[in-house]
Amino acid sequence: MSEQTVTPGATGTPAMPEAPPSVNVFAPPVLPPEAPEASPKPPRRVLRAVARWTAAALAFGVLGTGTAFGIASLERTDVPGLATESDGRWDYPELSLPALPAGSPRPFGDGNPAEIHHADLRELLLPAPAGAVPEKKLPGGWVSTETFLDAYRKQDRPSVSQLLKDAAPRHIAARGWTMPDGTTSRIYLVRFNSTAFASRMLDDLNVGYSAGTPLDRTDTTEFDDTWGSDNDIENLSSFVFAEQAPFGAEHVRQAYTLAGDTLALVVHERAGKRETGRIPFQQTLILQNQLLA
Repeated sequence: MSEQTVTPGATGTPAMPEAPPSVNVFAPPVLPPEAPEASPKPPRRVLRAVARWTAAALAFGVLGTGTAFGIASLERTDVPGLATESDGRWDYPELSLPALPAGSPRPFGDGNPAEIHHADLRELLLPAPAGAVPEKKLPGGWVSTETFLDAYRKQDRPSVSQLLKDAAPRHIAARGWTMPDGTTSRIYLVRFNSTAFASRMLDDLNVGYSAGTPLDRTDTTEFDDTWGSDNDIENLSSFVFAEQAPFGAEHVRQAYTLAGDTLALVVHERAGKRETGRIPFQQTLILQNQLLA
């Protein structure tokens, strides 16, 4: 799909798609045990394009730039530190990067200093895991600004709407699903005209040391200190938060990731007094970030 001509709803396919690079299975990150770390790791500055605010999470790091991601399909005993009967992770399909229009570089490759994603944004959405029931409003395609605004509290939607008008995103794609245990997952990818606009949007949402503009159905949301450097991916900046007890009718985990010209919002929530699972949330975020990197 041509970066200059394709708009949401377009169905054209580039005449000469670039073949994806050779397969390089990623060394899967090790998710820490359910118990929280003894002491939170202090946040450090990570955003390259934003000088006004300090990152509340570390930059991600993964070896290689291949097209297949092994964490979704490896046997549990093949993953260091996870040779247990069950740790709650979800069964995602093996992932691969979409082909690019002829001559277009990867977002963080040589010849792309602007860090632009030339692939179809919908194809960069993480697919739902096995057993998931798709959400009709978030089927994995283009969504309206109003649908994205539904992620925020009603009283905050007018201000977020104005931020979007000022930043003028090019596309918004989203996918949602519900798992058998009642956990609802939603992923939004918002692509802007430049990295500067994406960075400014995150800044204006006041995301950094705090979760910023509250999401719908959230109460006290704080920095998640269980998110560590083992989950790093180079070139991306993630900000990971979780509701703290006592929470309301649902427990919510959320994360923003800045990936060049694209801003991702990942949300997991579950009704009731049980917390939303940390491991499947971090697994979802890691895999989505790998697709964006």
